[in-house]
Amino acid sequence: MNAAGSDDARRRVEDLVCGLPGADRPFEAPWELRAFALAVAAHDSGHYAWSEFQLSLIASIRRWEKEPDGEPWSYYTHWLAALESLLAGQGTLSEASLAERTRTVLATPRDTDHHQARRDPVAVSPPRSA
Repeated sequence: MNAAGSDDARRRVEDLVCGLPGADRPFEAPWELRAFALAVAAHDSGHYAWSEFQLSLIASIRRWEKEPDGEPWSYYTHWLAALESLLAGQGTLSEASLAERTRTVLATPRDTDHHQARRDPVAVSPPRSA
């Protein structure tokens, strides 16, 4: 993706984030941001129309509303359920592949690679003179 395409994608994601409930702090945990990013990336890759995702999200929330003693409210739990339901319904995501990937992720130590935020500045060494 070129710089212009990257800037356009960033603007579209920022517009989506600004429209979310609690836009001043839309993500409470890193997994919520990842779920958001996965849904946007799958849409951008042409896996589904955004309206299909919205309908799946509405269906997930409605199922939750019908269970008065169910799980506590979590917008991104429904977001993720909607994404999984949509991709599974299309055959893009199977129970077997999801179970295998889940086992792999759970077996990976928590602080491996990207699972921990890095807040240290990146240092770049200046080029050496010849």
